Parts: sequence; C-alpha cells; structure tokens
Amino acid sequence: MRLFNSLLFTALFLVAGTISAQDETETQKRDPGHYNTNRFKQLYEEFSTPNMFRTASGAPGPNYYQQQADYVMDIELDDKNKKISGFETITYSNNSPDPLEFLWVQLDQNKRAKDSKSPLIESSASLPGDMAGNFVKNYMGAPFDGGFNILEVKDAKGNPLKYIINQTMMRIDMAKVLKPGEKYVFSIKWWYNVNDHVIDRARSGYEVFEDGNRGYVIAQFYPRMAVYNDVEGWQNSQFWGRDEFALPFGNFEVNITVPADHILDATGELQNRKDIFSKEMMSRYEAAQKSYDKPVIIVTQAEAETASKSFSSAKKTWKFKAENVRDYAFATSRRYIWDMMAVKMGNRSVMAVSMYPPEGNPLWEDWSTRAVASTLKTYSRMTFDYPYPKAISVNAKNQGMEYPMICWNYGRPDKDGSISDRTKYGMISVIIHEVGHNYFPMIVNSDERQWTWMDEGLNTFSQYVAEQDFAEAYPEAIAPNKQYPSRRGPANKIVDYMAGDQSQLAPIMTKGLNTYNFGANAYAKPATALNILRETIMGRELFDFAFKTYANRWMFKHPTPEDFFRTMEDASAVDLDWYWRSWFYTTDYVDIGLKEVKKFYVTSKMNKEAREMMETNGIKESDLPPLVYFVKEESEDFEESMRDVKIEDVKSLNEYIMDNFSAEERASLKKPTFFYEITFEKSGGIPMPIIAQYTYSDGTSEKVTYPAEIWRKNDTSVGKFIASEKEITKIEVDPDEETADIDTSNNTWPERKKLGAFDQFKNKTKTD
Repeated sequence: MRLFNSLLFTALFLVAGTISAQDETETQKRDPGHYNTNRFKQLYEEFSTPNMFRTASGAPGPNYYQQQADYVMDIELDDKNKKISGFETITYSNNSPDPLEFLWVQLDQNKRAKDSKSPLIESSASLPGDMAGNFVKNYMGAPFDGGFNILEVKDAKGNPLKYIINQTMMRIDMAKVLKPGEKYVFSIKWWYNVNDHVIDRARSGYEVFEDGNRGYVIAQFYPRMAVYNDVEGWQNSQFWGRDEFALPFGNFEVNITVPADHILDATGELQNRKDIFSKEMMSRYEAAQKSYDKPVIIVTQAEAETASKSFSSAKKTWKFKAENVRDYAFATSRRYIWDMMAVKMGNRSVMAVSMYPPEGNPLWEDWSTRAVASTLKTYSRMTFDYPYPKAISVNAKNQGMEYPMICWNYGRPDKDGSISDRTKYGMISVIIHEVGHNYFPMIVNSDERQWTWMDEGLNTFSQYVAEQDFAEAYPEAIAPNKQYPSRRGPANKIVDYMAGDQSQLAPIMTKGLNTYNFGANAYAKPATALNILRETIMGRELFDFAFKTYANRWMFKHPTPEDFFRTMEDASAVDLDWYWRSWFYTTDYVDIGLKEVKKFYVTSKMNKEAREMMETNGIKESDLPPLVYFVKEESEDFEESMRDVKIEDVKSLNEYIMDNFSAEERASLKKPTFFYEITFEKSGGIPMPIIAQYTYSDGTSEKVTYPAEIWRKNDTSVGKFIASEKEITKIEVDPDEETADIDTSNNTWPERKKLGAFDQFKNKTKTD
C-alpha cells in the first residue's frame, strides 16, 4: 500500500505539471507546426530505396550485376624518346539487363593534352616563389605535348568504328545495340608522350635521376572502360585531375617491352620469369618465396648502380597475366633495387615486394617490404585474406598512388644520409596507406570519381589500425617513441578542422572535386568518424564484425555509401542513422560540456517547492504517506545540519525499507549520502555519448557513458540526478578526448581556473 501511494504521489506531480503547462499555452498564440527536425530520425529521406539490385540490409540483391572488361595489350616504352605506345583489344561483357547503344572509354592522359580544360577550372594567384620546372611549364609554354593520340579504333573484324572524344572521355558508337548477355570486342591503337611526374605532380610518369636515368611509374596509360551500373548508368564524369577512378573488373594479358637492361614489375603474375631472370635472380627469388621474416634482395644496389652506367639499345618483353582486377599499372627502370619476402595468407603465401633506386637506401631496404607485409596482415584481419599473388611498393619522388598489386610511395634520406622521424614515419605511413588501397577500392570497388571518402576514408581508418600493428610487430622501427605517431585517426586530430570556418567546410558526402579541404574532408574526417564508431560508439567487437561483413559482401563488387551504412547497422544491431547524418551529411561539430552542478540532501521535512506544488493542485499533506524530500544546498530550505543527515536518519525512508525488504535485502541496499543534479549542455550540432568521469573525495574515480540517445528529446541540455555514497569532487566530460569535442573549456567541474598570460607563458616554457 505504501508503494502504491508513493507512485500515486509521483503521478500527481507529473499530471499537475502537465495541466499547468497546458493552461499557460492555451492562452497564448500557438507556434506553427514544423517538419521532423529530430537528429535521431531515420535516414529514409537521404537514402535511395532498396531494390532487387541492392537490398535494405546493405547486401547485393538477387538481381545485382556488374559489367566485365577483359584486355589483351601489347605495350612498348621508348625510353630514349619518353614515349609509350600500345595496342589493346577489349572484350566487353554486358551483364546488365539494359541494351547498350554505345560504350564509354576513359582517356585520363588527356588531362595533360594541350587543349585540356583542367587548368581553367582552378583559381590561381601569385606565389612567393615556384620551382623552375613549374615556372617553365606554367608561364613559358614548355613544349610538352601530352594526351592520347588515338591512331585507330576497330571492331573484331577490323572495321573502323566511329568514335567521339569529349575531353577525357571517348564514346564508341557500335554498329548495333549490345543486348543483355552479349559481348563486344573492339581494339584501340594509341600512343602518348610520357610526362615528368615530379614537375607536374602527376600520378603517373617518369622521374629523372642525377645520372640521367629515369624511373617510370606508369598508370592510367591505356584507354580504360568506364563503369556501367544500376546506380548511375554510365559513370562518364570527366577527369579533372582530383577525383580518381571508377572501373569494371576484368582479366588482363599484358606484354610490356622495355630496354633490356631495365627491371620491371607490374599488376599480375610474370609468365616468362625464366626467360627474364638471370640464374642468380631466380635463385634469390626462390629463396624469397620461403623467407617469412626478412626480405631477400633480388637485384642488389651494386647491380642497379652498374646497370645505370650504360644504356642498352636492346629490348626485352615482360609478359603478365592478371585475373579479376579493375586496373593495370607497372614500374620500370635500370636503376631499381628489388627485394621480396613471403607473407602467410591463410593456406597460401603472398609476395611482399619493393622496388627502389639507391637514393632510397638504407630506409627502403630496412622498412619498405616489412611495411608491405605488415599491412597485408592487418588489412586481411580486418577484411578478408588478400587474394592477389603479390603487393609491390615502388619508390617514386613525391608520390603516393595506388593500383592493383602495385603502388608508388615517397620517402628518401636527405643527401647527407640523415633520416628524420618525419621522413621515416611518412614513408612507412604512405606505404601502409597505398598498399591498403588494394582492399579499398581495388577489391571493394567503390566509385572514387563520386565518393572519394569511400576509399580514402575507409582506407585511412584501416591505415591507423595498421600503423599501430606495425609498431607492435617492429618496435625497433619506432624506438624510443613506444607508440606510432599516427597523423590521422584519433578523435583529437580532427578538432581543428571541424572547428574551422563553416564557409570553407563541406559534408563528407560531397564529390571530392568540390570539397574545400580535400585531405581533411575525404581522408581524416571519415577515418576519425569510423575510429570513434569503433572505440566509443559500437565497441571493437561489434564494429569489427560489421566492417568485415561489409568488406566480404562487397569484395569484387561496386558498393555505394548506402550499402556501407546499411551493412554496418545490419551486422551490429546498432541504429546509426543519427551518426551517419551528423558526421557524413552535415558540417556539424561536437561540443558537449557541463552547464551546472547542484548538490542536494535528503530529509523528512517538506520543502517549499513540494508545499507550493501541493497547494496549487489541492493536495493536503495529511492525504499522503510520509515522503523523502530533496533539499538543494543553495535553497532557503537548506540547513547546515542536513550535511550530517544519513539515509538511516530519514524516518519515512526507514519505515518503508523495514516494511518491504528482508534483513538480507536491507544489507545489500546502497546508502547514498550525496545527491547531485548535473546538467550537461550541447552547444555543437552532433549528438554524441556523454562520457563523464566522476572523481570522489577518497581519490577514486569511475567513468560512466550515457548513450547519444540521451539527446533525443532535448538537443541542447539534459540532466542526470545522481545518488552517491561518496562525495564527488570533480566531474570531467570526455576526459580521454574520444569524441572530437572542439571546446573543452567547459568540460570540467569545478570550472578550471583560467590562467593569465604570464602563467600560460610559464606553463608553456616548462613543457617546451
């Protein structure tokens, strides 16, 4: 009966409050209605409707399809004239349900054509200075004639095909419609002048060494089929230089002819190794296939330096085959050192490979191939076992670019041989990042031209995990730092960007070409968002399972952002619509702090607030059972003696406990003495969990995480009333900087004393 009366009293309080509020508003003019602006509403407005191609769970649907483009290519590099030429035959399979009237082919080299419009879309201004090569190129009309020269386009019978070139895209007009299930075979003959990638900062080209030799990293070098899918039809967006590539999968047979004294590696498996390798190289290669702990040198530095002294006029053809890849690239030079080691991958071995000039040593010989191997292990743990036979890291000045099985990476010692931490960690990180791109987007084949973050962001997040793993695997590489100095991933690394000028920010869900701060928006922010999801929102177990599910569902397929978002929820049972909206669809920021902390004590004596409410609602004290009252420390009801009141001193509470609990149950009850009403405020737009650390008078502390859903009904402030057996002496919000809070000045109670300029200077001096 006592319990019933107590509940009835509480209900009366709630009803009285509601009636009072209604009476007030009925006399006022009502506000107009509004759309649902709750930050926790579902993403139905933003998401595309699930269908038979892509399901609501985020998995491919029963009618999912993708096209295939197979290539047979003969390529020749003319080192003397810095020219590359090729003849390719493409077999295009229409696996879609749509009849195709024409085909679209990408001509990315046309970005460097004389009539390219790419330079015209960028604003320009004076600089304090510029590199000589850039100056000649930009202001003196350097005589470089770039872009594809298309010599012929023919069908399988050798008949000329009509085609039209629109900047970096070429439309092939077939003689008849290509029906669903049919294949179409055609060929293209072409050539172009290779660019100096050091001068124009291109993804592909050559570098000139001091001895006159060149190192070639060749990509986007052949006309490539565009993607046709259920989302956009033809992905024929122009290549302006920033947004990368959307490509279909296919099989490649590629013959590459280069000077006979060059060494070369490429996407795919070398078919004529015994014809190409010397006996010594074959012996070393066989040893490398069994070496799992350290790289084996295939071409030594001495051999590379000897080869660099003469220029062979003879030629040699390297023959490769690659299955189920979306692109093709190769690197070649007479100046390369070459090493390899094996990596266990399930029940098979994969080769980790590095190619680099002497300028890269000793840094590259020490760490490149080890970084490749470590990356494959981490990414395979997070996604799926690496399916290709090898992963190659090629040293190229100022580079960082990825292709299936091969990537270009920067990092060299200074000319005096010194190696700074920045150089070493920069090299290791870029290798991890570019090798990691084998997974995103070379296998999980998202549309880079449209959604840069889907490969760069996911890959940068995975890179952060791989960097920490590398530090564990090779502690000698990071001594004496103990922890890898990751540049992106941790929440506090993105604060400055998210706190920046809103006019210079764009949502993550923005085409890469149109973002203001490309690196922060496409790489750092999505990587941080995923890291916070893993560490703070979902926990590693749920996140890792969902992330792995996404990777396995979409390996060798073309996912969209919705496929990722839906899969992460489908595999974890965590509703993340509020998170995707805030972090990916807006430029909101996190700012959560402490607004107010009030201290209360308990008593049997009715306080003024309760008395006024009872009078307002016509309730007499005699109608109610004995109650427990809370008195605020600063209120007029507060008396100093209340500080010493214990739970057992409150008569009404004691009577209730004695009547309703056994002796054993009474012994287990807590005996709180201190009561606090804590008000948290949210100045930023992003709702996040409130991570509160409570420190007590005995020096102990505990951390409590209130889920983000606490903000679902009040987007600006929420309260928690806490009963504690120990006095709270300090409260700190987000003590470990897990949420990317842009302003921590209001995160502590009691409020931190603000230092004057002199004290700030003294503290800075102590830490410098």
